[in-house]
Amino acid sequence: MKKLNILFQKNEDWILSKTRKDSNYFHSMAQAQDPHYMWVGCSDARVPANEIVGLEAGELFVHRNVANLFPHTDFNCLSVLEYAVDLLKIQHVIVCGHYGCGGVKAAMEDHQLGLVDNWLRNIRDVYTRFAAELEAISDIQKRYDRLVELNVEQQVLNICHTTIVQSAWKRGQPITVHGWVYNIATGRLIDLRCCISGADQLAEIYRINTGK
Repeated sequence: MKKLNILFQKNEDWILSKTRKDSNYFHSMAQAQDPHYMWVGCSDARVPANEIVGLEAGELFVHRNVANLFPHTDFNCLSVLEYAVDLLKIQHVIVCGHYGCGGVKAAMEDHQLGLVDNWLRNIRDVYTRFAAELEAISDIQKRYDRLVELNVEQQVLNICHTTIVQSAWKRGQPITVHGWVYNIATGRLIDLRCCISGADQLAEIYRINTGK
């Protein structure tokens, strides 16, 4: 006996809505994916990547985790990025955080949550780096929102610091990494104007001689 029958029914409704518009929709989809964009976003259920940017399945390569992090030691993140860059030839990587992020809020607090505390330490590192700026903001909500933005900017840098992206730049493959924030309360995207498209935009210590 199937559980969650309502979801199977919604699946049938979705199939019908797609095939009414294009009878070959799923046949075409099954052939291959050819996305030009990679999305690194939060797992929050209120942030549906494709819908936010109005793209169909197959047009956006998506990686999501708690608080849209890209730690340099996480092989899941690195494997997704390598596949996107080396095989799919992605041209744009978008790191998108969102206001009201539970992971960022938890990182600002001192109570223990469990295993996730080890993951959130990456955000606490960002807070420590920008403590003077953040603690000068007396409004806690505004401080919280600013940490969301700073976290996105750090993850953009983390992606650019990888040998994956720098090797691509070295061989002339165009890749731009963008930092955005999604405002759940309005549905709008905010461009943080954090946009990196070459190693010359990085601090010299992070520039890697890939030998390629």
